[in-house]
Amino acid sequence: MILGFHIGFLEVEWVDIIDIFFVTILLYQVYKLMRGSVAIKIFLGFLFLYLIYLVVQAANMELVSLILGQFMGVGVIAVIILFQQEIRKFLLLIGRTTIFEEGNLFKNVKQFWRHKFDESHITFLTPLIDAIKTMSGTNTGALIVFSKSSELKFFADSGDRMDAIVSKRLLLAVFNKHSPLHDGAAIINNNKLVAARCILPVSERDDIPANFGLRHRAAIGMSESTDSLVVIVSEETGQLTTARNGEYEHNLSTKEVRSRIYDYLMSEKKNKNKEGSDTLKKPIKESDTISKLSTKADA
Repeated sequence: MILGFHIGFLEVEWVDIIDIFFVTILLYQVYKLMRGSVAIKIFLGFLFLYLIYLVVQAANMELVSLILGQFMGVGVIAVIILFQQEIRKFLLLIGRTTIFEEGNLFKNVKQFWRHKFDESHITFLTPLIDAIKTMSGTNTGALIVFSKSSELKFFADSGDRMDAIVSKRLLLAVFNKHSPLHDGAAIINNNKLVAARCILPVSERDDIPANFGLRHRAAIGMSESTDSLVVIVSEETGQLTTARNGEYEHNLSTKEVRSRIYDYLMSEKKNKNKEGSDTLKKPIKESDTISKLSTKADA
């Protein structure tokens, strides 16, 4: 192996530097995955115990090394038991990419490189916001998941399939307090209400405000596990909240919620337009686009 350089009595090779680099990235990703949860404290405790084991082993302290060695011998099983939720979340993060979604692999690879969303995919925005505004005014609880990469089949199958065009009346009927479909989440993909009464993963973070109920925790947990945007209408206060990538924005107006949904669905198109902005004479504004879509819908 080619020698890199010396640090005191240590001989550091270039492969060691690469090894340390990848281990650093892995530890950072593990920290991001467990940040804000009780599991991070368990992980730090386990890591500290392992460092002690390395120290006593290097110092030839046989008795302590023997005791800790027995514990480390079953360390893999202990990690699986203690961090089963985090391991499941990590595997979900890997499997949520479009390439590994359900359906034909070659078709998904093709769609991964193709720009999927254009203005025709947000024609449901106006009736959707009208429904959210109405539910907020009447304190009707709602949990709506938006996905642009797939229909989230795993979560959609936990509820009732609908595959219906999104409309204001449909959403109000689904989340009506007397409807059998209101208890759970609705999933929207590709201008369609894919399913209702869906079960979402609940976040176990300990930094979530105490006034957030199970609906908000489920929304944050869904945003942690998938690349989706979740909108919550509080049943107690009627306040609007959005969750994405494990982060949430609370007490938003309907205009701000519409902006968040638009930015989420059109983010890829905006990035593409930004790269070619030098060739564009006039940028397209969100308000102009929505007004044009509303005019087309009314026609």
